[in-house]
Amino acid sequence: MGANAQTSVPLFVANSVLTAAQQNISAATGIPVFATTVTRDAAFGGSNKVLAEGQLCYLESTDVVQYYTGAAWATVGPSSSSGLVSVAPTSVGKTGASSTATASTNGQVTFALCETLTLNGVFTSAYSNYRILWAGLASGNPSLQARMSVGGTANTTSNYSRQQLVASSTTVSGLRETAQSLWIICNNINTTEGDNMSMDIFNPQATKNTSFSNIAHSTTSGAYWQSVTGYFSATTSFDGIQLFPTSGNFSGIVTVYGYNQ
Repeated sequence: MGANAQTSVPLFVANSVLTAAQQNISAATGIPVFATTVTRDAAFGGSNKVLAEGQLCYLESTDVVQYYTGAAWATVGPSSSSGLVSVAPTSVGKTGASSTATASTNGQVTFALCETLTLNGVFTSAYSNYRILWAGLASGNPSLQARMSVGGTANTTSNYSRQQLVASSTTVSGLRETAQSLWIICNNINTTEGDNMSMDIFNPQATKNTSFSNIAHSTTSGAYWQSVTGYFSATTSFDGIQLFPTSGNFSGIVTVYGYNQ
C-alpha cells in the first residue's frame, strides 16, 4: 500500500475536528487512493459515507481512476477495457532436485530444471479467457504436457481430449486423442533455446468445459510446427495449470495473461 493510500473516507459532523493528517492526505492525493477494491468498498461502505454519483477514487492494484455511476464503479482511465493483462500466480509449485522458479511482480515466471511447474491462482473470476506464453528448452527432446489444477493439485482424471496437426519438413500429419489424463501441447522440445508456445485457454475458472487452442514451434529438425486444440469434458472450476515434459526436465520463461473484457 502506497504512502498516499487511504483506508477510510472521513465523515465529519457538527463540531468534528479536521486534523492536519487528514487535510494532508486530501491535499496530497486530490481524490481518495485505495490499495484494492476491497479497501475502497470498506471505506465507502456502511454508515461511514453513502456513495454519490460522480464520486472518484484511485486504485493502486490496477492503476486506474474510477467514478461511481450511481449504481456501480466504472473506470475513467487509463483505459484497460480491452487487451491482455499479465496475471501473477499466487504461488509456484515445482518438482525436481535442482529446480528453481522465480515469479516477478509482473507475473512472469523464470524457471530451470523443473520436472513439473504448477502455476497456482492464475485463473480467477476476473477474466473468462487467458493466454499462456512459454519459451525455453528441455533435456532429451521430450514433449510438453499440461494438466489443469485446483489448489496446487493437478487433475489426473481421464477427461482430457485433443486434436493436433503437425508439420515437419514437408510432411503434415494429424492425431486425435480422447479420454486422456493430460494434454500434449508441444512436441519435440529442443535442448537449446528457441522453442515456444502460445496457448489460449477458455473458461478455466467457470464451472464449464475448459477448452484450449495453441500454436507451438520447435527448432528440432529445423522447424517443427504444431497446432493443438482440446478440451476438458467435465465442468470443473480450475485456478491453476501444471506444465511438465514427458521425461527429464525443462526450463524457460512462462507468463499468463487475462483477456480483459
